[in-house]
This record gives sequence, C-alpha cells and structure tokens, in this order.
Amino acid sequence: MNEPSIRQIRYFIAVANSGQISRAAMELNVSQSAVTTAVKQLEEIVGTQLLERHPGGVALTYEGNIFLDHARRIMAAVDEAVRSPRRRRDDVRGTLRLAMTYTVAGYFLPPYIERFVHAFPGVDLKLTEASRNAIEDGLVSGTFDLAVMLTSNIVNQEGLSYDTLLQSRRRLWLSSQHALLEQPSISLADVAAEPYIMLTVDEASNTAQRYWNRTSYRPHTIFRTSSVEAVRSMVASGMGVTILSDMVYRPWSLDGRRVEVILLADSIPTMDVGLAWATNVEQNSAVSAFREFMHIGEEQLAR
Repeated sequence: MNEPSIRQIRYFIAVANSGQISRAAMELNVSQSAVTTAVKQLEEIVGTQLLERHPGGVALTYEGNIFLDHARRIMAAVDEAVRSPRRRRDDVRGTLRLAMTYTVAGYFLPPYIERFVHAFPGVDLKLTEASRNAIEDGLVSGTFDLAVMLTSNIVNQEGLSYDTLLQSRRRLWLSSQHALLEQPSISLADVAAEPYIMLTVDEASNTAQRYWNRTSYRPHTIFRTSSVEAVRSMVASGMGVTILSDMVYRPWSLDGRRVEVILLADSIPTMDVGLAWATNVEQNSAVSAFREFMHIGEEQLAR
C-alpha cells in the first residue's frame, strides 16, 4: 500500500483551508492540475472521498474533516522534527501562565498543548480559561504571561502586542435539506430572511453585529446561545441558519444530522486566532519557547 507524501498532505490542507482548488494552487504557487492530482492520489491511498466538489469550490466530507485533523498534526510534527535540533529543549525551564478564551480552549489549542508539554518537560504550564476582557486585564497586570485568544476581538491595541496564527473564514451553516442550497449564490439579504441562531460565546454576537451593520439588513434572531453544539443541532434540524467560522465547524450534530456550509457572496471578516502579550514586558525562556513553538503551527497552516 502506498503511503501519503508530505506534498499530498500539504496540498490537501491548503485546499481544505481555502475551500477552492484554484485558490489553494495560487497560495502554493503551483498549477491547479498539480493540486487536483495530489488530492485525488491522497483519496485513493486513504480509500475514501475527502472532498465534495460543488460549483462554488469544495467542502470537506465527514471523513475529510477527520483526516484534516490528522493531517494538521502530521505537518506540525514534521515541522517540529525539523526544528527540534535548533533548541536544547531540556534547558528551557520556568513557569508559563497561559490564558485562553473558550473557543480557543475547545476548538484550537489542545493538540498544541499536548505536544508542547511533551517537548518542553521543564516548563511548568499553568492554564486558565477567561473572557477576552479578563485576559486583556490579566496580561497588562502581569497575572498572565501570554494568551491564545481571538486576536480579531482585541480592544486594548496600545497595551498589548499580538501575532495572528490562524485566520478562520466564516461561512453560512444550514441544514442538508435547506432550500438555499439550491441557489447559485447566497447573500446576507437572503440570510436576513431566514430564522437565525445566534452564538454569543466569546463575543460572537458582537462580532456578527459589526459586519451586519455594514449592510441595511439584520439577522432574524430566534434564539441566542453560548453553546456551539446547541447552534449545530438547531441548524442541522432546520430550525434556522447561522454564520460561524470554519474552526468550530463539524459536519454532524450530536444527534447525527448533517450541517452544510456555503460561502456567502458578501465579504465576511475572518475569525483570527493568535498569541497576545503585554507590550514592553520582558519574557522568560518558557514564554519565548511557547511563542516559537506555536509559530510552527502558523507556518504549517499558511501553506
């Protein structure tokens, strides 16, 4: 049995991130045929369809979502293996007080924490989940050394510095039987005519309001919840639609119903995840090691 190549995995991740083979090819600086061939070969090796083709691009299948998680781990591990000789990790010691927001804690950070703890056993990692404003105050006051948070939500632009690691696009979520799936293009005007399930956690509703306010339309919100899983189940059952980022997207609700995703015709801002720290504060070796470690993931996701 053939083994997947690093190139095939890297091309697949690029397509999954961009949602379009043509866009992935541009980002990779290769031909569309090279990307198409690599993904097709990967699907043959894995033995299942990873992407569903549609007029607007491609979407991950259920198996594709599972494979994407493994693929990202593989690429991060490869990058880590290449970089590991550059640092004597056993020499990195100290305490790292790391804060994170709810969405980051649930949908982004755990695999990185697992690898960091294994790679840097001399670092005493203290983890805290907190709201965006509590994290900003904690970084400035010295309660936290570093945070992984939604950098697109940061308010304190003067007291904090940050690096964005991931820009997760926002797409429309809707049930597999929804009538909007038959339309060639969907706008915010179309969404405004539908019942809307509003996520509130991590200031999601405030963020949504900002891009809705750029238009003359408003979402017809019938339910507000802090639970992503509640949103997923309600959308999958046909109660309403929502616009959320790919980072929290999963194709199946807890009761086994499918959630479809569609790119909107309107420009919707990405949800940005990254590192934040207090400006002009000296950082110890543990903090520096974590920042460097996380940038491995940043470079892998950008490919």
